[in-house]
Amino acid sequence: MQLQTKIAAKRATGAFALIDSLKRHGVQHIFGYPGGAILPIYDELYRAEAEGDIQHILVRHEQGASHAADGYARATGRVGVCFGTSGPGATNLVTGIATAHMDSIPMVIITGQVARPAIGTDAFQETDIFGITLPIVKHSYVVREPGDMARIVAEAFHIASTGRPGPVLIDVPKDVGLEEFDYIPVNPGEVSLPGYRPTVKGNVRQINQAIKLIEEAERPLMYVGGGAISAGAHAEIAELAELFQIPVTTTLMGKGSFDEKHPLSVGMLGMHGTAYANFAVSECDLLIAVGARFDDRVTGKLDEFASRAKVIHIDIDPAEVGKNRTPEVPIVGDVRQVLIDLLRRCREIGDVGNDNQTQSWLERINRWREDYPLVVPSYSDSLSPQEVIAELGKMAPDAYYTTDVGQHQMWAAQFLKNGPRQWISSAGLGTMGYGIPSAMGAKVALSDREVICIAGDASVQMNIQELGTVAQYGINVKTVIINNGWQGMVRQWQQAFYGERYSASNMEIGMPDFEMLARSYGVKGMVVKSRDELHQALAEMLAYEGPVLMDVHVTKDENCYPMVAPGRSNAQMIGLPERRQLEKAVELIYCSNCGAKNVASNNFCPECGTKL
Repeated sequence: MQLQTKIAAKRATGAFALIDSLKRHGVQHIFGYPGGAILPIYDELYRAEAEGDIQHILVRHEQGASHAADGYARATGRVGVCFGTSGPGATNLVTGIATAHMDSIPMVIITGQVARPAIGTDAFQETDIFGITLPIVKHSYVVREPGDMARIVAEAFHIASTGRPGPVLIDVPKDVGLEEFDYIPVNPGEVSLPGYRPTVKGNVRQINQAIKLIEEAERPLMYVGGGAISAGAHAEIAELAELFQIPVTTTLMGKGSFDEKHPLSVGMLGMHGTAYANFAVSECDLLIAVGARFDDRVTGKLDEFASRAKVIHIDIDPAEVGKNRTPEVPIVGDVRQVLIDLLRRCREIGDVGNDNQTQSWLERINRWREDYPLVVPSYSDSLSPQEVIAELGKMAPDAYYTTDVGQHQMWAAQFLKNGPRQWISSAGLGTMGYGIPSAMGAKVALSDREVICIAGDASVQMNIQELGTVAQYGINVKTVIINNGWQGMVRQWQQAFYGERYSASNMEIGMPDFEMLARSYGVKGMVVKSRDELHQALAEMLAYEGPVLMDVHVTKDENCYPMVAPGRSNAQMIGLPERRQLEKAVELIYCSNCGAKNVASNNFCPECGTKL
């Protein structure tokens, strides 16, 4: 419902109302690609750009626009905006919309549509983008009357950015953009959505129950997901962890929510998480889930995930609480606000916090950390992917990193230590081709920050045309290709689970010369083939004032470990490094399946995964 405003009406078109409403909601950058049905909007955008109010970034493919808006939103927390025309323009946005939906990223997507009388007639470039995207948006609109435009834009921004964030679609028929009406603006906050009131404050009784469980726990673990990033809860997470001396593990989406250099950090958990994080989640007696959704890449075999633990689940989306795991204490609310209230209640109670109750638990985790470290291999005849990423992380520790999807993504997640919002990666959908366009979006938003894309030779080719965009606008992103000549993760699975039948995963035949390809777009191209070249080349790349594409040739058959095989529990990892002798005497037993020695408390043999 539109609230009363004192602003006088003026004659304007639907297109003017749209662009003016976007400006009123603080939009400074739009990523898009024009076409017939959306031309009235682009005509109005032309005037806004001429006045310096908004910058439009012309991408080379609509999927690039949606990923760029996504990267913009992840880097800033603000709503990203992208445009596409009707038909193929709109359908090309779908992968990016689904990517944002899976990872709860706030976006507003504007699509052109055929004129209202032509809807439903199979007109040229007509598709029902409203219907196509229903499962992958938080909400969607078709603007039937230009007089509804301002209200719809205000509602879209409110819905996209409040509660659990997500993408909102606005489909605009061509004649709606052209039609004149008496326009009255609607500013941010001037909408009322009675049916949409997310719960922000956690229930006091449940907060008290949570504190009681935390005080009683001897082996607690905090499991932090992307909701903590959305809520900006990193300071509260650190305070709670330090108050009770609770180790912290994060999901791929949660990276940056807790300092991974902190002694209480155990890194990422899940399919390619650290061994010590996966052992910890298997052995903990209390799991505090903060803005996380218990997805399959984290939990492994669900009924054995934290099977000894009581669960506290804090999330703003009530649909996620209890969806995959029933918690003893469910708390629905904004993650940061709930933690603020929980910490305040701890101060009111007094005499709460660590009394060395978790000391033996932390020592046990540190033994796992020493025995099963993440390893950076060094080969005499080739570069390992891990050493490239580790060296880059040392040389640009404060950069914002985007990734494509595959082995390089998991190695980057393992070895980079990022701050809040400095890790930008497609997690839930696992979208190849995400890296370069999301880096564009992040860099457009944060022009004074270093933005680096870590890509794979297969993934990067899915949206490599966006080199044209970075060249046109001088978007100073650095892209490092971890080039092993394969769809690396596909090859690893084919090796491990499909009898080394490498079907359609080798990329060497037809591989472009990336250096020359970059130069053809007007982007600096570089090639690195040896360890001796690496440091100097990275330094040159980082010092260069402009976009760079660096092709780094690495070991072709390197696998990403540790790995939790499908259908196994998190403790049943394969590819663990050789276990060093523990400093303290512990009970050793032999695995009944393969005969390997193992520590009894680990529950599963790290060699074959058999339960002990």
